Amino acid sequence: MRCAAGGSGEHSLRLRLGPGLGRGRGLELKKDSGAVQPCRVEPSIRAMGLVRGALLAALLAVLVLAQGAAAETEEACETLPSEIHIVKEEFDELGRLSRTCNGDIAVNKCEGACSSQVQPSVITPTGFLKECYCCRESFLRERVVSLTHCYDPDGARLTAEGRHSMEVKLREPADCRCAKCGDYSR
Repeated sequence: MRCAAGGSGEHSLRLRLGPGLGRGRGLELKKDSGAVQPCRVEPSIRAMGLVRGALLAALLAVLVLAQGAAAETEEACETLPSEIHIVKEEFDELGRLSRTCNGDIAVNKCEGACSSQVQPSVITPTGFLKECYCCRESFLRERVVSLTHCYDPDGARLTAEGRHSMEVKLREPADCRCAKCGDYSR
């Protein structure tokens, strides 16, 4: 459609926003005596969706590039030595406490920071894509440690051979890295 034609000083101008925006959709302008005035604006829902999608895609690209550059400098997930105190109780066949052993054991731990991000998304129902990363073990190693301070139920230190220490199995991180949070498949 065009604006109603008046005298010879009036002109119609039709501006299409792009291919596939729907029939008859676009912006029509009327020029009268050098002044440009809108006659009719019919933006289609599809056109608005395409513009919104293009803006979100551009914003997403900027965020991904910025996060990628920041991720290279922010991640500092390390395997570090630490010490833990272990207490292990042993019971007889009737369920009575027969001895308690403890000790301070050197073990590895994972410590550090990993990059996580929340970004706009046209695909997810919430409108945001969340990617969380945690500093955690990439491989566990099993070891046997010896607890050398053993006591009877009355608190007296045990010195008899075979009773003065206890061996315990434990698993510790052999290597740590940034991994997707909640991914416990290992």
